[in-house]
Amino acid sequence: MSKLFSVNSTVFKCLKTLHSRSTRGFSVAHGRTLSLKGRSCLTLKDFSPEEIKKLLWVSGDLKHRIKHGKEYLPLLQGKSIAMIFEKRSTRTRMSTETGFALLGGHPCFLTSQDIHLGVNESCKDTARVLSGLCDIVLARVYSHSTLEELDKEASIPIINGLSDLYHPIQILADYLTLQEHYGSLNGLTISWIGDGNNILHSFMMSAPKLGVHLKIATPKGYEPVKSVIQEAQRLSRQHGTQLILTTDPMEAARDSNVLVTDTWVSMGQEEEKAKRLKDFHGYQITMETGSVANPDWMFLHCLPRKMEEVDDEVFYSSRSLVFPEAENRKWTIMGLMVSLLTDYTPKTPILKF
Repeated sequence: MSKLFSVNSTVFKCLKTLHSRSTRGFSVAHGRTLSLKGRSCLTLKDFSPEEIKKLLWVSGDLKHRIKHGKEYLPLLQGKSIAMIFEKRSTRTRMSTETGFALLGGHPCFLTSQDIHLGVNESCKDTARVLSGLCDIVLARVYSHSTLEELDKEASIPIINGLSDLYHPIQILADYLTLQEHYGSLNGLTISWIGDGNNILHSFMMSAPKLGVHLKIATPKGYEPVKSVIQEAQRLSRQHGTQLILTTDPMEAARDSNVLVTDTWVSMGQEEEKAKRLKDFHGYQITMETGSVANPDWMFLHCLPRKMEEVDDEVFYSSRSLVFPEAENRKWTIMGLMVSLLTDYTPKTPILKF
């Protein structure tokens, strides 16, 4: 009897330890009661560690229940979303439009030919009009200030579908992809090798909150925005994570779990292409780059991808998570929209962070 009690006691302790590790500072009770309903999402800078984890938990839950469990969850039935696109996109449009419809809602796609923000009608007036016509707005814009004005004047949630400063919905998909692959985010090292752009800014505003270390390599003159660097340094100190900035891609890649890059020439920068390609020489991610990384290293790219950024050997290899990453754009935007519009509580076990 004493031996049986000892075994059961050991099992109980193991389960308790696993549960403790799985939450990584994220209280299950708090997670279930934490509400983001009515909030906007312009940048993950505005979200606490618990709130980001809640978004990922909801996203993983919806993916499990809908994709794997074949459940029909009309959580957004009777609701509509206005999708404003100043800049074209495959993944942002498809993930948002199909995701909102899958949840029972009605998406309305608006191009620059349908709606001219600040041209035919002011952002202020547009925000107020849309607040009376739909339940939420996703805007993919050139200037982040456009989003800030929309959010200031609207009475409904505004989602940043991309701006010159941040791309939060991409980073949520990246985190869900890494959580699925590694089983946990805490303690991972992500190495960014490329331009100091909106994707990198979003990593910098969120990675420390999840216990993720960042190593950043950008050519001289292409560093992240100074104010973003300063805030990222503050967050790293607060959360005890590492933040390294360098101009050497191999230094950034050393001992890293994840190698990440993005386009070197974004929309609107076409005239700079020749200069940028010259300045980014040596920044292509190859198996040689990976040779100094951690043995378990994987690769991410938000797409679309060009050969100069990463070669085929890496991009199409078993180390590449780019296509699961692209699919997770759908599940994370669904999780975000559900969180901002409802008080939905996940039914599946909490993710390990």
